[in-house]
Amino acid sequence: MSKVLVTETVLRDAHQSLAATRMTTEEMLPILDDLDKVGYYSLEAWGGATFDACLRFLHEDPWNRLRIIREHAKNTKLQMLFRGQNILGYRHYSDDVVEYFVQKSIANGIDIIRIFDALNDARNLQTAIKATIKEGGHVQAAISYTTSPFHSNENFAQYAKQLEEMGANSICIKDMAGLLKPYEAYQLVKTLKNTVKIPIQLHTHYTSGLASMTLLKAIEAGVDIVDTAISPLAMGTSNPPTESIVATLEGTPYDTGLDLKKLDVVSKYFSTIREKYLANGLIDPKVLKVDVNALLYQVPGGMLSNLVSQLKLAGKSDKLADVLAEVPKVRKDAGYPPLVTPTSQIVGTQAVNNVLFNENGRYSRVTKEFKALIRGEYGKCPAPISEDIKKLIIGDDEIIDYRPADKIPPELDSLRERVAPYQEQEEDVLSLALFEQVAIKFFEWRKEQKYKLDSNADVNNGIHSV
Repeated sequence: MSKVLVTETVLRDAHQSLAATRMTTEEMLPILDDLDKVGYYSLEAWGGATFDACLRFLHEDPWNRLRIIREHAKNTKLQMLFRGQNILGYRHYSDDVVEYFVQKSIANGIDIIRIFDALNDARNLQTAIKATIKEGGHVQAAISYTTSPFHSNENFAQYAKQLEEMGANSICIKDMAGLLKPYEAYQLVKTLKNTVKIPIQLHTHYTSGLASMTLLKAIEAGVDIVDTAISPLAMGTSNPPTESIVATLEGTPYDTGLDLKKLDVVSKYFSTIREKYLANGLIDPKVLKVDVNALLYQVPGGMLSNLVSQLKLAGKSDKLADVLAEVPKVRKDAGYPPLVTPTSQIVGTQAVNNVLFNENGRYSRVTKEFKALIRGEYGKCPAPISEDIKKLIIGDDEIIDYRPADKIPPELDSLRERVAPYQEQEEDVLSLALFEQVAIKFFEWRKEQKYKLDSNADVNNGIHSV
């Protein structure tokens, strides 16, 4: 038994889960110094969907956001979520891009990189792990938690041991859909603790209403660090509330040592943000509800909102129940992949297609991403895929049984050529690498803003005066 450490997710996963990652750096700025004073183990402040959202929706440079947070969080480690060979995008990138992204993330202020693969294929983590070690960062290798006939605590423990041997400094149980039940968490943590020597961290979501109980049982089993969100942006599809966990553990051998008065300052600030988001529709009240069906469908919050949106666009909102029932069937056909980016989107979209376009039966219309998943382009699925399904989806296409990135040639040189007309900082090449069209629009907007500022400065200096 020992003190439990706390990672605060409000700057990344909390608003990603509840408000589509729309919190701006300007909204974060007034509270950063107070967050730094709390004494958290770390602030999860970057990665995941924040990078995409900054460029696509907020007219912000994600690298600048990281530098600003680093400047204010002088005493607290910063951590990010990193999708292995996918980095923060939706496809596999070449090794040189992965290595350069890790280098720049750490150079701009990241201390801990939580690296995961949607399929738990360790081959897809090896480049990011090696690069993080080389740059002196902390490697937190994550297990994408899921349940199926092919997943067990022993499988997860074997995977954790493999990650430890690859150089991981800690292991994260990443329960993105809130599937981990309290007593199962106890057993899983015990099994991991008996298998690896490095610290174990637990990340879970409140979607199914179990998360606080799950954290408590994991703590009793010896988990070292837990992820929580300050209460105004906690629960629903977000994470368990920080203050509740801190209060629960106070005066026990697991006491976090965090001060509820300092947390109250943070909570009061984010209460105003929450009210603003509820008023402007950024937080839909639906995402604040407990949905025990998540245990049946294994659909994470972000995936659910994506399915709802796809059906709305097709004018078929009434088909949601059918699609949710189809998701587990598609997942089984695909070898039981955990449902996390990008596999959640791939399986979800295929389930929508199976329900809406079934004139010749299921899989009448197959997406190229689902074909790629079956082919092995994302890595090895946890369970064998039946020959009938392979034949139906990809015909006689070659199956990829090697590390997918082995066939991706170096990309950095050509990316540097493409970014040259827009480049203002070294990191721009990485923004272009991940989201080329979105990044170019942002670069053009940035240039336009700079031109306006320069023009205004000229006018104020009397250059244009008559």
